Amino acid sequence: MLLDPQAKALLDMVYRVGAPRFHELDVAQARHSFEKLQFALRPDVPAVASVTDVPIPQAKAADGVIMARLYRPLSAGADEILPLTFYFHGGGWCIGNIASHDVLCRELANHSKAAVLSVDYRLAPEHPFPAAVDDALRAVQWSLANAGLLGVDPARFALAGDSAGGTLSAVTALAQRNAQEPRAALQLLIYPSTDILSQRPSRRTYANGYFLDTESLTWFFEKYLPEEDDWQDWRASPIRAARFDGLPPAVIITAGCDPLTDDCKAYGEVLREAGVPVEVLEFEGMVHGFITLGKFFSQANEAVRQAGEALGRAFAGAGAS
Repeated sequence: MLLDPQAKALLDMVYRVGAPRFHELDVAQARHSFEKLQFALRPDVPAVASVTDVPIPQAKAADGVIMARLYRPLSAGADEILPLTFYFHGGGWCIGNIASHDVLCRELANHSKAAVLSVDYRLAPEHPFPAAVDDALRAVQWSLANAGLLGVDPARFALAGDSAGGTLSAVTALAQRNAQEPRAALQLLIYPSTDILSQRPSRRTYANGYFLDTESLTWFFEKYLPEEDDWQDWRASPIRAARFDGLPPAVIITAGCDPLTDDCKAYGEVLREAGVPVEVLEFEGMVHGFITLGKFFSQANEAVRQAGEALGRAFAGAGAS
């Protein structure tokens, strides 16, 4: 697949100025570089009805809290009970935070007319696997149990995320199914990493020169999964789960020129084979990470719109409690 001209322009600029790639930086530098990119190329910050920081206590008090941020859409009434989307940010489980995805979460709230809870899960290498997995599930369980405090309907929720956050959404859906917990109305998976050990063709086709290169993927994986045996754990590679029946419907957003694109499509196929409704939205010519860069990519704004509307339809289908 050919790169979109705008994506090519961005990559040409990045490589022309010799910007270091993630694997050439230490963790602190990588986090700073990622945040600079997000702030430079994100759309204007849209207004929402309210933004509230939410401390979520860990199951063990000694572990402190998981910080989250609750967005209520501009259309929401002050006392309206809203559906809730849990959002897990991307960044290879090592970089990214609530601030880097603030605009995206605001946009999703407004497009879906639902609340969005952005979860600041613990990052590697300080907190390697499965800390992020544990935090994601804990955030969902606590929030549903305390829905009244958040002004949301626990019977209408969705799991969403991009890249590493998409993986966390898929894994949380599997964990909830395994534990016979409430099922989400939708899993919105934006170019997730579904198979860390993948050898599918897109891993080779887009290995270098398409923003997320092979060396950077390995950099993220090694920091998140310092124990080699964990690379095959289904909580790291959800396509390796034992079964896929009983999962929420899925919308999977892919970038055409992304080393992970074949892995995303493969996950969609195993879900379909298990009877799970799946819609794949492919944005041709785009590179991994495009959805937060709406100032640069018009396709990002279209992807966000479609994602928000998919959430809205899922909540309408779930009905009010």
